[in-house]
Amino acid sequence: MTRYAVGDLQGCLSPLKCLLKDVSFDSDKDQLWITGDLINRGPDSLKTLHYVNKLGDCARIVLGNHDLHFLAVAVGATTPGSSDTFNEILTAPDCEELVDWLRHQPLFYSDPSDDYHMVHAGIPPNWSIKKTRRLAREVEDILRSNGFEKFLSKMYGNFPTKWDNGLQGMARARVITNYLTRMRFCSIDGELEFNNKLATIEKAGFAPWFSYHDRKTKHDQIIFGHWAALEGQTNTKNVFALDTGCVWGRSMTLMNLENRQLHHCHC
Repeated sequence: MTRYAVGDLQGCLSPLKCLLKDVSFDSDKDQLWITGDLINRGPDSLKTLHYVNKLGDCARIVLGNHDLHFLAVAVGATTPGSSDTFNEILTAPDCEELVDWLRHQPLFYSDPSDDYHMVHAGIPPNWSIKKTRRLAREVEDILRSNGFEKFLSKMYGNFPTKWDNGLQGMARARVITNYLTRMRFCSIDGELEFNNKLATIEKAGFAPWFSYHDRKTKHDQIIFGHWAALEGQTNTKNVFALDTGCVWGRSMTLMNLENRQLHHCHC
């Protein structure tokens, strides 16, 4: 068995198929890890969902902010934006089944061997893998419950800006969600900065979440997407950025987790 991880798909199915063909991917014995944002902005959101869904147990998925946004639109918790491209899913005969499948996917995934961990956006410096897994499960349980529509209607927003163990209710769920699906820059104590989507920041006290030398996950191998502006570069040991901007006309990147070899398909 070979494990492969791919960056954000965002409805770009052809490049994914190109990469899987390039490595002779075998769904009967290999695994495909996907860093979230399966859909939106790209041309084939519905076909991408169908394709990944049919991969079955060989696919390992975490939800991204675009996936959560789609779920919110699908249940009427918010309205679609002008740049959203998932209307074909909303009008598909199996939309309800796809929504149900998607909301049962995790926000954080660890290999049973504990050698790799995957998240869409990142892990704040003051969280360990154990804590991340526990807090991600809190939101996953909400998404899988009968009250998931209420959560999606209140999911949006930037506050609170950092974690506090005393947080409760929607404030607690929102900051967990923002860390795992929206974070790029933060402070050493986990305060979030949402205004900058570039690869660098000049705001004092803020840096990429993975760049802190004393972060609690510094010895863990972490795979993430979300941050296309990095162009796959973190300059940080054991942290692998796989969103290389396919939907923006750059490339899609696939990583062989056994030997760390990278494969690229120009979009």
